[in-house]
Amino acid sequence: MVSIVYAMGQGGAADGAQGGFGAFIPLILMFVIFYFLLIRPQQKKQKEHQRMIQDLKKGDRVMLNGGIYGRITSLDESTMSVEIADKVRVKVSRGYVAALAQPAPAQESKTDPGKLKSK
Repeated sequence: MVSIVYAMGQGGAADGAQGGFGAFIPLILMFVIFYFLLIRPQQKKQKEHQRMIQDLKKGDRVMLNGGIYGRITSLDESTMSVEIADKVRVKVSRGYVAALAQPAPAQESKTDPGKLKSK
């Protein structure tokens, strides 16, 4: 009976020694998949956001991270002043700009089109 246990112990040790580099192949494959599906797209998005922040200029309409829309009235190296309502300005860091907002639609003429009839 001792010989059977001894024989089983020898086979188990030999199988563990064969693993070596082959055990790391699934880990390497998972890292490559994570890189192309998660890390690389996030880095691209971050670079685009940095480029957008650097290209901001006075008069641009922006949306801040808190969901506030406004128009840039002045810029510094790291901060900017955003007008969020008539005569209401807030000073925020450039990093809080989430995106450029679409330009405001052209306001319609306040005159009544019916009054413009020719005589």
